[in-house]
Amino acid sequence: MPPAVVPSTGALKSFVGQKLGTSDWTTISQQQIQAFAEATGDHQWIHVDVERARRESPFKQPIAHGYLTIALAPVLLPQVVRVEGVRMGVNYGLESMRLPAPVPSGARVRMSAELKDVREMPGGGARATWGLTFEVEGGGKPVCVADAIYVYLP
Repeated sequence: MPPAVVPSTGALKSFVGQKLGTSDWTTISQQQIQAFAEATGDHQWIHVDVERARRESPFKQPIAHGYLTIALAPVLLPQVVRVEGVRMGVNYGLESMRLPAPVPSGARVRMSAELKDVREMPGGGARATWGLTFEVEGGGKPVCVADAIYVYLP
């Protein structure tokens, strides 16, 4: 499904409260988990030691880092919504983030988005709070729920 199109920062307010769609599925590979561990220095065995995770983890396999899951937002959000008439969109941070369930290595995840709030900024910019929900294919509950803030500058 093509992304929802917001024609300008001024039009963002008309989308508040709307669930704008869902991204495509993307696979989280063990190679990706290993690369994330290298990039962040987080080499906890539940992520990177496949054999030990099979033996000792309650998940019986490695799981992705929670921050790897939320790091997919800049890739998946444009699949859900596109804000036009901006020269730049900047990740401003997270209002909140919870990780209710693990993402097993090799699982497919997708993300849905709802625009929760918009604040006007000087010069025609806007600060948007997106409610993001990540799910694993076949999972019973979300794997990540976050309120992510993006700033859009015209």
